[in-house]
Amino acid sequence: MDTTDVIRELGRIDLGETAMDEVLSRVAELARRAVPGAYEVSVTLVRGDGPRTVASTGEPAELIDEWQYQNHHGPCLDAAADRVTVCVDDVAAERRWPGWSEHAGSVGVCSALSVGLPIRDRTIGAVNVYATSCRAFDDDAVALAETFAEYAAVALANADLYHSTATLARQMTAAMDSRAVIEQAKGIIMSQRRCGPDEAFTILSKASQSANRKLRDVAAGLVHRVQRP
Repeated sequence: MDTTDVIRELGRIDLGETAMDEVLSRVAELARRAVPGAYEVSVTLVRGDGPRTVASTGEPAELIDEWQYQNHHGPCLDAAADRVTVCVDDVAAERRWPGWSEHAGSVGVCSALSVGLPIRDRTIGAVNVYATSCRAFDDDAVALAETFAEYAAVALANADLYHSTATLARQMTAAMDSRAVIEQAKGIIMSQRRCGPDEAFTILSKASQSANRKLRDVAAGLVHRVQRP
């Protein structure tokens, strides 16, 4: 795939019909198809709870990434932290991260390329491309990977924003529904007990505590019983 095809494929991802995990997996698979010499690809994201591999095309990439997270150093972490490109032409000869070359070599990886994702806010990340031959990534492959990372970052940011907004909308709808049914229940209690809204809410809260059930569920049960023929 050339750069144009990759960008088109990223743009075709339907955020409304695609879960966030699927978006991430699609990004990893496109990177493997796009970057010449790629054997396995992973996507690392670093948030408040630390780094993790959110998508990969195979187990070797996950094993290499996980070793870096446990040992707190490695090319993907450097690329993510500094938003730079880190290229390892010969894994066996690499000495920047003690222990990493032996581990990467044990799963058949001979060269690696990590490109920092230019994601804003508190999230940083990297696209990691692994190859089974030394010096697998020439200048053109590196340039393509960097271009891909730029567009992938936009796709990931848009997907994250879309799904965060959708989640917030669902939460707000649920909260409004809960408030509506609680107000209905309060009205029923006020009518039955001849009391004010504060006392009605107190009665409802005590019933919730006694039954060890959520306030909304107790309110919904009361409304249902009153409406039932």
